[in-house]
Amino acid sequence: MSDFDLIGHDDVADLARGAAVLGTGGGGDPYIGRVMAEQAIRRHGPVRVVQLADVPDDALVVPVGMMGAPAVMVEKLPAGHEPARAVAALAEVLGRTPTHVACVEAGGVNSMIPITAAAELGLPLIDGDGMGRAFPELQMMLPTLEGVAATPMALTDEKGNSLVLRTVDNRWGERLARPATVEMGASAATAIYPMDGAQAKRGLVPGTLGVARDLGARLARARREHADPVAEAVAALGGFELLRGKVVDVSRRTTGGFVRGRAGLEGTGEWAGHTLALGFQNEHLVAERDGAVVASTPDLICVLDAETGEPVTTEAMRYGFRVAVLGIPCHPRWRTDEGLDLVGPRYFGYDHDFVPVERLV
Repeated sequence: MSDFDLIGHDDVADLARGAAVLGTGGGGDPYIGRVMAEQAIRRHGPVRVVQLADVPDDALVVPVGMMGAPAVMVEKLPAGHEPARAVAALAEVLGRTPTHVACVEAGGVNSMIPITAAAELGLPLIDGDGMGRAFPELQMMLPTLEGVAATPMALTDEKGNSLVLRTVDNRWGERLARPATVEMGASAATAIYPMDGAQAKRGLVPGTLGVARDLGARLARARREHADPVAEAVAALGGFELLRGKVVDVSRRTTGGFVRGRAGLEGTGEWAGHTLALGFQNEHLVAERDGAVVASTPDLICVLDAETGEPVTTEAMRYGFRVAVLGIPCHPRWRTDEGLDLVGPRYFGYDHDFVPVERLV
C-alpha cells in the first residue's frame, strides 16, 4: 500500500473498484458511488486525505455513509447533498464543527459517500474506516468494541427530511435507525459515531482507502495487460480462491431494510464438479463448498468477475455470471471473542462457530 494525500477525479475509479471488493458484496454499487464522488470533486475540488496517525487527539471525527438496502440505491439514487446535510445536522446537536470525515465501512458507495461529504464541507478525509470491510448493521463497527457510542447520529433523505437519534447503546441505534431508514425509502445518509482523534486511532482501521485505491489500480492493470485479475486480488489481499464458476441460482428479497438471499455456483475449469453456496445479508456471510463451510463472517467473502476482476455485488449478481469467489482474512480485532459476539456466524443465525479462512481452505 502507498500513502496518498489527495483524492482527485482520476483516483476515484480505482478507489471505488477496490473498495467494492473489500465490501464483500455489500456497501453499495461502485458505479453509483463513483459518479457521486466524481461530481463532488468537479464541483468543489480534490479532497485532502489525512493518515490516521496524523489526526490530532482532540479532533472531532464524523464517519459518514449510506444506510439501507443496497438494491434500493440502484433504483432510488441519492440527490448528492444528503451526506453533508447529515454532518451538519449532527454538528448542530453536538454544538461543535467536525474537523475530519471518515468512512463507516469499505464499499462501492460507502467509501465514496465520505468523499462527497468532505468535498462539499471542505474537510479532510481520514484514510481508514470502521470495519475493514462492510457489515449490514450499524453497531458492527470496531469503535463499538472501544466503547464509542454510535449516537447521537443523524439520518437524512433525498426529500430533505432529517432525524437525530440518541439511544442507550449501539444495538438500540440499529433497532431505531433501521425502521426510520425504511420509512425514508429504504436508504438514507447517516453521520454517526462522533469521536475524538484518540478514539479514532484506537477504533478505526488505518489505510483502507490506500489499500482500495492500490487494489483497484492492480485489477485495472491486470485487465489491460491480459493477466489474471483474480490472482492479482488474491496476492494483494493475502486471500484464497474458493471457487471459479458460473452462477446457476440466485434468490434475494428486500425485507426490513436489508437484501437477504442465497446464490448457487457450479465450478468450471479446475473447479469443475464442485459447487459453492453463498448466503448474504447485504454482504456475503457464509460460503459452503460441496456442503462444507470454507469461509464465514467476519472473514471477507468477495465475488469478482472471473475475466475482468470487477467486483460483483449481491444486488448485481445474476444467473450465468462467470465469477471467482475469494476468502480473505478479516481485521484481527474481529476475531476476538467480543468481535465474534458482534459479527460472528452465530449472530446471523448460522449454526457453526467461526474458523479462520486460512484454516478452512
